[in-house]
Amino acid sequence: MRSLSIAATGMLAQQLNVEVISNNLANLSTSGFKRQRAEFQDLLYDTQRRMGTSSSDQGTMVPTGVQLGTGVKTGSVYRVLEQGNATLTDNSYDLMIQGNGYLRVEMPNGDEAYTRDGSLQLDGNGALVTVDGYPVQPGITVPSNALQVSVSAAGQVQVTLPNTTAPQVIGQLDLASFVNPAGLEATGNNLFLETPASGAPTIGLPGDAGFGTVLQGFLESSNVNPVQEITNLINAQRAYELNSKVITASDEMLQTINQVR
Repeated sequence: MRSLSIAATGMLAQQLNVEVISNNLANLSTSGFKRQRAEFQDLLYDTQRRMGTSSSDQGTMVPTGVQLGTGVKTGSVYRVLEQGNATLTDNSYDLMIQGNGYLRVEMPNGDEAYTRDGSLQLDGNGALVTVDGYPVQPGITVPSNALQVSVSAAGQVQVTLPNTTAPQVIGQLDLASFVNPAGLEATGNNLFLETPASGAPTIGLPGDAGFGTVLQGFLESSNVNPVQEITNLINAQRAYELNSKVITASDEMLQTINQVR
């Protein structure tokens, strides 16, 4: 009885759907997090009578035929890249990207990663780093005697030093852009890696065509909508229950067959 295996694929699909939703809700407060959406595809069909075949010697044709589906599979888990809300922090080293682009981060192995999480800090040498201590590229070092640090919308970093009136420029932040940012590989810790699907990064300055701007003292909140996610969770739960009822009904039908004497 094919309905058993078909319903089983439906239950597995909805189980994955719930896992994606639960990950979205778990990252409700993660800076720069982009929610994900599970997308499904139907499986192969068993064609028992092909449409368009001849049904008589007079040239009549079968209009629709008979095709029986075999279930569902996961096509992809897509990352939705809409902008998150701005959260005021009043921290000089918190940076929010308004629009397109990613901050560049140097990993311990020398590779380059990318992030939307602008909660930056200083290490013991005054270098601008992520919360894990990974340097932001291009490297920017803030003097230990700096009285104030300001970052312009165009990514220019300036400091005010003692006994000076005019701020001094100490560096310039840039951003990386991708043709298909949804194709980036998430590695955890709010970091992404380049893949063949994402394409090679294009480096530009904040405010240039195709790039967002930088907002100091703010962080980009997660773009997860809790109401929408709870609604999706209820729908996934109901779909899971319906598929389980199909398995129950199929089992009862098999019991009836076994009891025939």
